[in-house]
Amino acid sequence: MSTRVLSGMQPSGRMHLGNLLGALENFKRLQAEYECFYFIADWHALSTNYEDTSHIREWVRDMLMDWLASGIDPARATLFVQSRVPEHAVLHLLLSMITPVPWLERNPTYKEKQENIDGRDLSSYGFLGYPILQAADILLYKGNLVPVGVDQLPHLELTREITRRFNSLYKPIFPEPQALLTAIPKVPGTDGRKMSKSYNNTINLSDTEAQVRAKLKTMVTDPARVRRTDKGNPDVCPVFTIHKSVSAPAVIEQVNKECRTAAIGCIDCKKLSADAIVAKLTPIWEKRRELERMPKRVDKVIAEGTTRAGSVARQTIAEVSEVMHI
Repeated sequence: MSTRVLSGMQPSGRMHLGNLLGALENFKRLQAEYECFYFIADWHALSTNYEDTSHIREWVRDMLMDWLASGIDPARATLFVQSRVPEHAVLHLLLSMITPVPWLERNPTYKEKQENIDGRDLSSYGFLGYPILQAADILLYKGNLVPVGVDQLPHLELTREITRRFNSLYKPIFPEPQALLTAIPKVPGTDGRKMSKSYNNTINLSDTEAQVRAKLKTMVTDPARVRRTDKGNPDVCPVFTIHKSVSAPAVIEQVNKECRTAAIGCIDCKKLSADAIVAKLTPIWEKRRELERMPKRVDKVIAEGTTRAGSVARQTIAEVSEVMHI
């Protein structure tokens, strides 16, 4: 069997620049090297959005169009929607039978999101147990490599622990998935924290050029640089972090040098960053408009991906049922 890459994304809102730089560009590169399975994790979205599910179908479709517009190729990777392959739920149930509750409670994201997301009751089993569903997502396709950021390593290690427990209790049918660290682990949002829909600090792929530029104008910079004449420190500036991900080397060098000497101000620095983001998003905007005129093409991608994913998933569940004697 060839080396498989498995990754998924929650459709919990509009996709943003952090998703593009931290995941989609990596997906695009990996599809040329490995057998890739990329899925839209709509069941995972319920873990924090169960009270209002009215937009999930819309977000699923929007996400797939953003993937395609960003260069993810359904001829080179299997693209599918999690809920269309019910075997994810079956394996989740079976793995939940062998996973100790303390393993879930020590998950750092469990407490972090409860502290940072206001106005939502996150005391459900679905939120506590979503790492088991995440493990099922990976193991169902016997994923060898999982693209993750550094902050997601504890999640993958839990999947590895569940894998070892299953293989020890029954039969070693699952490979232990390995982390494939993303080149850009963390993209800052407009408030300086990690760009996240939960924090309402995103630059969305669906934003217009005017919206992108307006958001960059409000983005936080070096907190110690109060006046235009103050020298800055790019190493602690979220805008410079954006530059390092999207700007040309000459611009990065210019900003790095001129910020430290106060030769460039934050307003001009943000404009250069906005220019680079707009240049990066323009071809995606154009491709997205084309896809919006071709709804049947999107439907075909989902149908074909579901067929391919479902075939692999059913085979895995058959193996699991055999070794568990059920």
